[in-house]
Amino acid sequence: MTATQIPATQIPAARNSAARNSAHDTAAGENRRVLRKALWGAQIFIAAFLFFASALPKFAGQVDAVETFNEIGWGQWFRYVTGAVEAAGAIALVIPRLAGLAAAGLIGLMGGAVLTQILVLEPAWALLPAAYAAVLAAVAWDRRAESRRVLRSLRGRTGR
Repeated sequence: MTATQIPATQIPAARNSAARNSAHDTAAGENRRVLRKALWGAQIFIAAFLFFASALPKFAGQVDAVETFNEIGWGQWFRYVTGAVEAAGAIALVIPRLAGLAAAGLIGLMGGAVLTQILVLEPAWALLPAAYAAVLAAVAWDRRAESRRVLRSLRGRTGR
């Protein structure tokens, strides 16, 4: 037997190992696809909530939105800024290339909402933005490669 020949007894083991690795890669790929689909569903839900149930009432001057921002005490200009951030984040959240960056930015917004609920408004309602922040963190983590590509392309355009 030469140095390049594999003993016949080792060939099935090598094939079985390759088959196991291939099956593992296939299962991991399938799990990744299922996770990505679940995150897309959550992204769409959060985007719809932010746009339709949160941003639009702020822009329209819905009575409870106006009262809430009076209670916060920062003035009605802050209602418009918050609505604009929510609307922009909601739109970017459903654009695959921007979803990770939008999720990361919206985590900050949700952190502010948690603090506002706890310190100024109704502490029990802090759970909703906290739950959204957790889902947004998963989205940001899942989309980190796309986010890096977007940030690299922006750096390239500014000459850095």
